Amino acid sequence: MSRRFEPVVHLHEVPLLIGLVVTWMMLWQEASWLTLLSGILVSVLAMRLFYLPPVELAGRLNLWWAARYLIFFFWHLMLASFQVAWLALRPGPAPRTAILAVRLRTRSDFVLTVVGLTVSLIPGSLVAEVDRFGSTLYLHVLNTPTQRQIREMRAQTLHIEELVIRAVGSPEEVGALG
Repeated sequence: MSRRFEPVVHLHEVPLLIGLVVTWMMLWQEASWLTLLSGILVSVLAMRLFYLPPVELAGRLNLWWAARYLIFFFWHLMLASFQVAWLALRPGPAPRTAILAVRLRTRSDFVLTVVGLTVSLIPGSLVAEVDRFGSTLYLHVLNTPTQRQIREMRAQTLHIEELVIRAVGSPEEVGALG
């Protein structure tokens, strides 16, 4: 009887393991051999006890589009911070809000997640619900008194998706953008 050796961590799980170990070390606010080893132990244990579906990456990175995405993100982060601060300090009634459904073109869980996180990190908008199978983000958006602002938020979300796809999406997704 020959026994087949099964590795503790598969190659496609290494990025997850590294991310979990780094998170563990940041939680302990210490970079030592003990926190590294305990982080590896806890991370492997968590990976084996809790099922996490594999994240399929396209395996490509376009630095030009990644830089454009980061510039867009940081510009809108700064701009929206001032806009939300003004809405909080100005006199008058509370701003109107809306829940929007934005159907994305992608089927990639990774792109869907990055777009959702980007939209949520920019002040004034928050992902309230995700329809993974329909690739739809439901956004709670601040200061949307007219249909024009609602259309602008939808367009901004689709632009974020385009930037992310052009930066890290698969060749098929980039080709589908046109």
